[in-house]
Amino acid sequence: MTRLLFPRSSIAARSLLGLLLLLPGAALSQTDTNNAADISVSTGEAPMQAPPPVSNSPYSTDFASETASNYLRGGITVTGAYSNNVASTQVPTAGSSFSVWPTIAFDKTTVRSHTVLTYSPGVTIYPQTSALNQFNQNLSFTLQYRLSPNVTANLNEAFSRTSNVFNQPSPITTISVSGAAPPPPQAVIPPVADQRSNATNAQITYRCGENCMIGGGGGYNTVSFVNSNELSGLYNSDSATGSVFYSQRLRDRYFVGVSYLYQNTASFQSGTGTGANTHTQTQALSAFLTYFFRPNFSMSVLVGPQHFTSSQPPFQASQGWSPLTTISLSWQGSRTNLAASYSRIVSAAGGLNGAYNSYVANLAARWQASRNWGLGASASYLNYETVTPLFTLSTPGGRTITGTVSAHRPIGEHFSVQVGYNWIRQSYSGGAAATPYPDTSRIFISLSYHITRPIS
Repeated sequence: MTRLLFPRSSIAARSLLGLLLLLPGAALSQTDTNNAADISVSTGEAPMQAPPPVSNSPYSTDFASETASNYLRGGITVTGAYSNNVASTQVPTAGSSFSVWPTIAFDKTTVRSHTVLTYSPGVTIYPQTSALNQFNQNLSFTLQYRLSPNVTANLNEAFSRTSNVFNQPSPITTISVSGAAPPPPQAVIPPVADQRSNATNAQITYRCGENCMIGGGGGYNTVSFVNSNELSGLYNSDSATGSVFYSQRLRDRYFVGVSYLYQNTASFQSGTGTGANTHTQTQALSAFLTYFFRPNFSMSVLVGPQHFTSSQPPFQASQGWSPLTTISLSWQGSRTNLAASYSRIVSAAGGLNGAYNSYVANLAARWQASRNWGLGASASYLNYETVTPLFTLSTPGGRTITGTVSAHRPIGEHFSVQVGYNWIRQSYSGGAAATPYPDTSRIFISLSYHITRPIS
């Protein structure tokens, strides 16, 4: 049996936790006409939603003008980028790339349902390294359906296949923030590699009274490197989850409850058999609290014990107890949107073999600086410490830091331009991931044409 591993202090984790604790006062001190409605009126008239710690949907960072429904939107985005490292090699090779992204989006609301479908295929060309040229895919689908006045079903699907995690029609949206315990994230990020991610989540909720809700759901998440010959030593990960919860609303602004979460994860390499593959099962019973300072500003905490069992034949299984913690907040103002979270959980890690104490911090922010200029930023901090040090090809751990900053400006009614900067910094040692991936910086500029048509 492994020794219980508690988190070590880190500057990034402390900084984010401090931000979460300080922001409520800063936000409440600002004036926002959208906050005039009392929370009791808002929650009383609208269907009760699952609190963030047990919701299967991430926080939204859209402004009110971007949430209009019943439309069909189409367009095309052309992006030029320059990176100091366009290949997955220890010695960085600088180069440029060009991408073209057609996009179609459908958003339809009826009395009982809300459906959103977005599809954006693309092609990326590397003039200096044509072998890296690739077709890309991005698909997202969300369905909310009210089966009865008290029963609601939700389905979310997100699929991406790309050669670069930041190679998206809108790189600022690459990082999403959730109030729930996160699925296994991608740990090692090669600068360029054929990689695929897929996340499917379903949930059904029942309003059992004026102020109470019960629900349950499941999900399946994958992170895989399509061509294992490109990057030896990197591991794929699969994760299946199931959960149930009970939530009670108190005094309009408070939501409290308990939840149970089960995860079954695997890390493996395609075509290498099962000898060095690792399977991990975790179970967590947690209590949570969500407080709405205002209808559009909330903070959530989820905490409880988590038990893990990790196996890799022929070794003896490793098991133990570990705390599960998630702290998050969401603020949607008239001109400023912010979502942030910090989680500590035992899970697999895409790119690494084994199970890890995972410390995950995410941030997404947008600011409408003026009528014509919008600014955005997103960042993530991932830190891993192995709980399976004796397994074959197990990695002691390491960390990955990623970020994006951008500026956006409309040009007339149908055109817009976006400029930005991405970076990746990561450090891993030992085991299969001993080869270090160099820091990567990337600047980009995008020109977009878009058109919107209402639908009935």
